[in-house]
Amino acid sequence: MKCKVVSLDNKAAGDVDLADEVFAAPVRRDILARMVNYQRARRRAGTHKTKNMAEVQGTTAKPWRQKGLGRARAGTVRAVQFRGGGTVFGPVVRSHNQKLPKKVRRMAMRCALSAKQAEGKLVILKEAKLKAPKTKDLIDKLAKLGWGKALIVAGAEIDENFARAARNIPGVDVLPIAGANVYDILRRDTLVLTTEAVEVLEARLK
Repeated sequence: MKCKVVSLDNKAAGDVDLADEVFAAPVRRDILARMVNYQRARRRAGTHKTKNMAEVQGTTAKPWRQKGLGRARAGTVRAVQFRGGGTVFGPVVRSHNQKLPKKVRRMAMRCALSAKQAEGKLVILKEAKLKAPKTKDLIDKLAKLGWGKALIVAGAEIDENFARAARNIPGVDVLPIAGANVYDILRRDTLVLTTEAVEVLEARLK
């Protein structure tokens, strides 16, 4: 399919042919959900931890004698029913990573790109470069282009001036092509791909 290419000055910069198998694939919401869960699970540190009865510091003495007081028998003050005691079935340090086949991950990326294209929220940018790292200038350019919350996927490397200008703009993310992922694509309203990013994505996902 044909798609127009624009520049940061909001001027036409030609056309580009998008591969239908990458940008016009069927949108599988179940695959997108699996991929988002997979990514969010991998981002979890898994360092949450509570102490069980064996790990709580305290005396090993029996708090009161077994019989004769009319109280429930107790063998330790570190038991879970006492204040300051251990925790039953609390969280432990573990990995939250899930397994997802590579074919499914590639399918999810095609679905995400196709969803943005179908919604008319995919923009092809000639290049993401600035002459000076000025945030005000970039904000003015983005306002003319009508981009609010946007993910901008640059080429193999991000232009230093562009990265510095964009990092203080709320709602705007800039990633290299190696960092393009389904979760960040879906969480922003507009997806902006440079022509270099389009070539790399098509070569990777065809």
